Amino acid sequence: MRDVVVIGGGVAGLVAARDLAAAGRDVLLLEASPEVGGKLRRDEVAGLTVDVGAEAMLARRPEGVDLAAELGAELVHPTSAASAVWSRGALRTMPRSLMGVPFDLDQLAASGVLSAQGLDRARHESVTDVGDDVSVGDLVAARLGDELVDRLVEPLLGGVYAGHARRLSAAAAVPQLLAMARRGSLLEQAAAVPVSSTPVFASLPGGMGRLPGLLRDGGGFEVRTSATVRALRRTASGWSLTVGPTTHPETIEAAAVVLATPAAPAARLLADVAPEAASDLATIETASVAVVTLAFRAQDVPDALFERSGFLVPPVEQRAIKASTFSFAKWAWVRDLDPDVIVLRTSLGRQGEEATLQAADEGLVRVSLADLSSLAGITARPLDSHVQRWGGGLPQYAVGHVDRVARIRAAVDRHPGLAVCGAAYDGVGIPAVIGSARRAVASVTRAE
Repeated sequence: MRDVVVIGGGVAGLVAARDLAAAGRDVLLLEASPEVGGKLRRDEVAGLTVDVGAEAMLARRPEGVDLAAELGAELVHPTSAASAVWSRGALRTMPRSLMGVPFDLDQLAASGVLSAQGLDRARHESVTDVGDDVSVGDLVAARLGDELVDRLVEPLLGGVYAGHARRLSAAAAVPQLLAMARRGSLLEQAAAVPVSSTPVFASLPGGMGRLPGLLRDGGGFEVRTSATVRALRRTASGWSLTVGPTTHPETIEAAAVVLATPAAPAARLLADVAPEAASDLATIETASVAVVTLAFRAQDVPDALFERSGFLVPPVEQRAIKASTFSFAKWAWVRDLDPDVIVLRTSLGRQGEEATLQAADEGLVRVSLADLSSLAGITARPLDSHVQRWGGGLPQYAVGHVDRVARIRAAVDRHPGLAVCGAAYDGVGIPAVIGSARRAVASVTRAE
């Protein structure tokens, strides 16, 4: 019998396994896919190894920075290149904001992101009462107007959650914004936020895709890939897992289990063990996304783009892509790979847009190039391309998500030696997922 089996080899599962092993537990990690890492992955494009999944983490939360220090890993930060948003026919420098709520109204006006009418509405905040939870879009629209939501809030949330502002929970996605709204004026409080010199984002030299290997190598736990867990049941001594193909199932016994999977497989595994938790997990919807990585000759990219880290595209603009990251300008390590080759990415897909992603890889490359030509002036043919699809990759935090997660955890906690973690609960970013994993580890070890 194993001390602990961790189901799922994304960041949450790897962190949980590493921490449990460090605490002296005999840990087996089971991952259904051929490799660990979840949404962190690197691949070759034009002979250069770059991220084709998540490329950064928040540096102003401690979990990711602390983990890098534990691993002895150096951190790098983005260059000073400015981000932009495509709005009203032009690429416009992104004004500083808290998920679209401007820190400086004059800077917002100078950006040209909003029309004169939209700017006037934003200047005249309607301070309204806020309940327990509300969608981010409804909250900001009621205070500052629909246009600000459409042209700033939507693209920013779409970049993080691949969701829609009027469906995503403020309490779950931007709790600090909800807290500000309860205290009074959003604009007054945002204007009082001091400018910080601390970088917002961080990554690893060579890409965030290195993190899974750093967690696995020397982690002190066993990893089995292509190992699908098909059933989980309680036994007198702990837990029994059915693993592998239905034609050749294997039974693994464990004293404790950490479920570090997306919501849907967690719901299936908990259906008989913790039906209340399974029922709530089954209601968490997801969004599918694709990342298209393109390599061009440096001479074929307009000089002005070397001063930009990329741009977001609001849904109201009705373009295929929702963003483009100019990796060559954003990350010095990418630019240093080959001075004659530049690498950039586009991202496609929001909740409910799965039909868009049903196109073949060549189709996603084609629409990406069309939008890059129209919006950024890149008209050359790429040297190489890579398409990475994340089907159902991003959980959607609907209004009431915080209460839903509390119910899930309460139901799971009734079963000693069982815990859940991952992006479905407390945040989709790397630091939040690390925090979720460490909460699960604490729950399992406390139960002992």
